[in-house]
Amino acid sequence: MAVHTSAAHSSGQVLPFRASLMAMFGISFVVMLVALDQTVVGTALPTVVAELKGFELYAWVATSYLLTSVVTVPIFGRLGDFYGRKPFVIASIVVFTAASVLCGMANSMLFLVIARALQGIGGGMLVGTAFACIPDLFPEPRVRLRWQVMMSSAFGIATAVGPSLGGVLTQYYGWRSVFYVNLPIGLLSLIFVGRFLPHLRHTATALKMRLDWPGAALIALTLGSLQLFVEMVPKHGVTPVTALLLVFSLVAGYALWRWEQRCAQPLLPFEMFRNPALAPLFTLAVLSGFAMFSVLFYAPLLLQGGFGLSPRDAGLLITPLVAFITVGSIFNSRVITRVRNPNIMLQLGFILLALACLGLSMATRSMPRALLLVFMLSGGLGLGFVLPNLTVFAQQSAGREHLGIATALLQSMRMIGGMFGAAITGSLITRQYAHGVNVALRSDHATQWSEQFSDPQILINHDAQTGLLAQMTTQGHNGASLLEAARETLVSAIHLGVALAVVVAIVGLWQSRRVPPISFTRQAAGDAPVSLPAGE
Repeated sequence: MAVHTSAAHSSGQVLPFRASLMAMFGISFVVMLVALDQTVVGTALPTVVAELKGFELYAWVATSYLLTSVVTVPIFGRLGDFYGRKPFVIASIVVFTAASVLCGMANSMLFLVIARALQGIGGGMLVGTAFACIPDLFPEPRVRLRWQVMMSSAFGIATAVGPSLGGVLTQYYGWRSVFYVNLPIGLLSLIFVGRFLPHLRHTATALKMRLDWPGAALIALTLGSLQLFVEMVPKHGVTPVTALLLVFSLVAGYALWRWEQRCAQPLLPFEMFRNPALAPLFTLAVLSGFAMFSVLFYAPLLLQGGFGLSPRDAGLLITPLVAFITVGSIFNSRVITRVRNPNIMLQLGFILLALACLGLSMATRSMPRALLLVFMLSGGLGLGFVLPNLTVFAQQSAGREHLGIATALLQSMRMIGGMFGAAITGSLITRQYAHGVNVALRSDHATQWSEQFSDPQILINHDAQTGLLAQMTTQGHNGASLLEAARETLVSAIHLGVALAVVVAIVGLWQSRRVPPISFTRQAAGDAPVSLPAGE
């Protein structure tokens, strides 16, 4: 068995340059696999629902994926620490790609939801292990930051082209093609990972590892019931069922905490949340996820439903938000090791994110497009400074034994923040919009049209608008003015929802001051992992 240390190569990496490049190609393809899937599916969903006839399960196509992902990320992050990450990365590719085929074969919405849940298991395995492969390959932080740009670029490219690719595939090849497109990418990922990614692990801890199955079950119950609660509250409000879900989540969380305190090898080491270096990073991950998902979910609705822009024009305005996450990541990797206080880049990221949210919360239809682009660019740069630095800072602060679970927990915290961001902001927007529309309809004695106006999608679907206006005109109502009132109500509601994201981003800026100073120094050679032949 060969031992690689950071001293083995002057560049501070476990493998030579060519081998490192090939391994990073494999990881980048894996990241692209999940990022592309998350963006192309959303574009195809309306067509999927129209064919499979199951609107009541519409949200579950996304929720089932997110639910199983959130549950499996910390589980496989911890297992990767003990057994090495390569077997789980390979398994994640196989599971994800096979589930993609099942999604494309779906003949009902229920079948699609179940297949998406399986796909989420693969996605959770991937997030819990692939991100932690980087510090294994590049023990020295300075070198790691340079190589991590490849993964950030792959994520950014896939996210940027996803919506357009989803539209083209759906229009010309049918919605099933948006799932089958994962096959060639999955095959490329499997080839590169299987051939070039080394099997790195700590044999000393791996030999003594015992699976914490009760911990895994309690994690699933805690996060699963929490996700269901967050999903159901905006639609149904506080009911006995939602209250029971919240209570169950709290009880399961308490049981998880008690169990992991007694477990000899806990799957979820709670001492990490008391670590003064890691705890603020976990909090920042929740806050950044909240603000990011609030903007990503509702900026398109503001531009199309509120301002009446076409999907193409709205897409052009949103592109800088996505594309400049990659630009910001690349710039950050070049700068952060050269500044005296690397934490300043994290703080700058939250400032830019807060400015972007503030701009969107005040955006109007008459605002110059160039100014809207500036706000989008600011948000993308801000996220490009925040997201990679949270990961790198956590990896730098966590011990080698907790490297995988620290990285996985950070991703889980961001996903949980996104869940709350989308749900709370969505609930606020829905309630404000419904109230404003009902007031407008009552003033025109047109409450019989409440059902048609209740969904903001009426402001985007021009064919539905034409039919609705014709019906309203025959009954003596000014449908055009009511649609305009609904549009103004939607803009005000989204302004209020995004204003909440402004507050969250400012709290993130304040919280970032609690992050202990990070120093990018060369790691000790003895802390490098052990490389095993692929067959072991």
